[in-house]
Amino acid sequence: MNPFGISAVVAEVVKHRKKKDVSAPGMSPYRKKKNQLQLKAAIRRFTVNLFLIGMGVIAAGFGLRSFLVPNQFIDGGATGVALLINELTSASLPLLLMLINIPFFALAYKVIGKQFALKTALAIAALALCVAFFPYPDITKDKILVAIFGGFFLGAGIGLAVRGGAVIDGTEVLALYVSRKLGFTVGDVILIINIIIFSFVAWLLSLETALYSVLTYMAASRTVDFIIEGIEEYTGVMIVSIKHEEIRKMITDKMGRGVTVYTGERGFGKSGERHGETKILYSIITRLEINRLNSEIEKIDPNAFVVMNSVKDAKGGMVKKRAHKTIK
Repeated sequence: MNPFGISAVVAEVVKHRKKKDVSAPGMSPYRKKKNQLQLKAAIRRFTVNLFLIGMGVIAAGFGLRSFLVPNQFIDGGATGVALLINELTSASLPLLLMLINIPFFALAYKVIGKQFALKTALAIAALALCVAFFPYPDITKDKILVAIFGGFFLGAGIGLAVRGGAVIDGTEVLALYVSRKLGFTVGDVILIINIIIFSFVAWLLSLETALYSVLTYMAASRTVDFIIEGIEEYTGVMIVSIKHEEIRKMITDKMGRGVTVYTGERGFGKSGERHGETKILYSIITRLEINRLNSEIEKIDPNAFVVMNSVKDAKGGMVKKRAHKTIK
């Protein structure tokens, strides 16, 4: 049903096949095995991306057709503009979704790359087809439920598409481009764009519709964060302490987390200027473990220097806990 990513998969397969054929006569067993693993990894990666984008398109279409469109609700971004124009003019929503996002295809190609732009174009085209032809049911007329669950399913669709390496709303691409040019953050640009859209909704439709639209956007935005960043919301922790070895053992043995040890140079601290080597520990934990980590560090070294930063995503290494080592 969904074509996105297929051409990329075929291209990747052909590329690897050509490489294999050209170098086959003098290719070592190690090289052959490596090529096979790379080919399998490429196919697996594109298959997963295809599935994620497909599920994202279906979820977003469900949010639009089953909740927002039948109840004249508006969302933010390019999708919100399409919904607003559809409400004012009764123009075809699938056609509007395509036309409004066309400029963002070229922008995506310039800012991010050809493959991303292609997958985005195919994903938005698939969303337009789903909205036009898929028999989604009308779920409810309750305005609160429409705002919350319409936003939830639309946000889930956007988040899954991003996980698959595409977007189904070009606003993110525009925000990335503007942020690079003007120095604003991507979040600031998206917020400004949506304030403008919701102001037009209040002016052209009604203040009540605009307020419900803000609620829909908030539900969608939070769902996107949940899908992209994950339920655990990882936190990176840097620890500087004279008792670094005890803290390292506590993190690995008690908490079951991995640790990276850096060698640093002392500079200036509570006791003034100091010189000499020191060890710096770095680990990734979930936000639910922050309190426990602070308590354990406090027991070992109350004067330890601890810095925490939000981590959007993490893979590899020992991100997951070693259950057999964790103390209950």
